[in-house]
Amino acid sequence: MALRKHHKWIIGSFSSIVIIFMVVTGILLNGIIVKQTLNHNELSNQIDALQTDTQTKLNELTNSLLELESNLEETKTTLEKNQQELTKLKASASEDFSGIIETSIKSVVTVRTDVSQGTGFIITDDGYVVTNAHVLSGGKQVYVLDYEQNVKTTQFIGYDETLDLALLKISGNFDSLELGSSNEVSVGEKVIAIGNPLGLQFSVSEGIISGVDRAGPNELEIYIQTDAALNPGNSGGPLINKEGEVIGINNFKVSSGESLGFALESDYIKSGVNQISSNVLGQTLI
Repeated sequence: MALRKHHKWIIGSFSSIVIIFMVVTGILLNGIIVKQTLNHNELSNQIDALQTDTQTKLNELTNSLLELESNLEETKTTLEKNQQELTKLKASASEDFSGIIETSIKSVVTVRTDVSQGTGFIITDDGYVVTNAHVLSGGKQVYVLDYEQNVKTTQFIGYDETLDLALLKISGNFDSLELGSSNEVSVGEKVIAIGNPLGLQFSVSEGIISGVDRAGPNELEIYIQTDAALNPGNSGGPLINKEGEVIGINNFKVSSGESLGFALESDYIKSGVNQISSNVLGQTLI
């Protein structure tokens, strides 16, 4: 039976709708596929970038661990070397100082600037350090190394030019050295000087008190004379009696003679430090 005209129109319209639907569906599916492909590529790129970043950080962590291991090994070697040197010093010193060296030397520090090096010692448990002002002269930066070779954050507090004293502050808690009374010092008394002569850190020399109330460069008779060996680098280090007390701060030597070293008497160290701290901090320290 032949299709009527309107039947043909209906079938044609339906076919067109089906075709349009298939085309639209194809376009949509293609769009979805393209979008998923782009998302997949973007995700792949992100994963690749994350893997690269992770590998970089792992490499950095590995390098840091290797560096830390190396630093720990160096520190261990330094500590072992210090202990060996300490054992030698104790063995070579007279029995008067056999125990004092071990307890005192850990309160002595190295004081460095960009132009010079000297010695200092800790006078309070919270890290105040005294040294000679001339050790810092001309320097733009100052830092302190403790007995374990740790570089300490250092603050310059002030100085006394006449007494050649400088006061510093380092961070941390420490065992400090006690200042004795220089009025009780006797000629012939045994002493030790601890310092860094010619860069040889934490060296100890032994001697006696050769004289008291000697005049110094400031023409004041406030210095102890000792035959304990003093050399460049000893400046600012402690002169210690057999009770373990600081009786002077090693200051200078007469280069034209032998065994002529001089240390500012401890009573003047105390008054000088307290004057500096009073002026700057508004309080006395020792």
